[in-house]
Amino acid sequence: DAVIGDPGNGLPLVEQVVDDARIALCAEAVGAMDESLKSTVEYLKTRTQFGVPIGTFQVLQHRAADMFVAVEQARSMAMFATMAADFEDAKERANAVAAAKVQIGKSAKFVGQQAIQLHGGVGMTMEYKIGHYFKRLTMIEATFGDTDYHLRRVTEQGGLI
Repeated sequence: DAVIGDPGNGLPLVEQVVDDARIALCAEAVGAMDESLKSTVEYLKTRTQFGVPIGTFQVLQHRAADMFVAVEQARSMAMFATMAADFEDAKERANAVAAAKVQIGKSAKFVGQQAIQLHGGVGMTMEYKIGHYFKRLTMIEATFGDTDYHLRRVTEQGGLI
C-alpha cells in the first residue's frame, strides 16, 4: 500500500537510471584519461635520460600519440552516449550506452597501462597521481558491467562496434 509509482512498470525507469549512471561514468573516465595523457606528456617532457628529455625519443612519442587517439575515441563515444540519453527507444539507448562503455573500457585500459609504463616504476607510487587515475579507470571499467559484458550486449542486439 506504500508503493510509489506503478509496480508493473518500474523496470524501464530503473534501466534508464542505470544507463544515466553509465553515461556519467563514461564522462568521468574521459576526464581521467585526459588527465592521464596530460600528465604523461608533461612527464615525458621533463624526465631526462642520456642527457635529453625522454619525450624526444620517437618510440615514446608514438605511444603518446596512440594514447591521444584512444582518448579521442573515448571522448567521441561519451558524447554519443550523452546524446543517446534522450533517445525515446529504450533498446536503442541501451545499445548506444553499451557501445560507449565498450570503447571507453578499451581506451581506459590502454591509456592507463601506457601512462603507467611511460612513467616507469614511479607511476605506481603514492606521490604520483597517475597511479590513482589508473586505479579509478580500472574501477570505472568494471562498474555497471565491464567491457566484455557490454560487448556481449551490443552483439546480441545486432549492433556494430
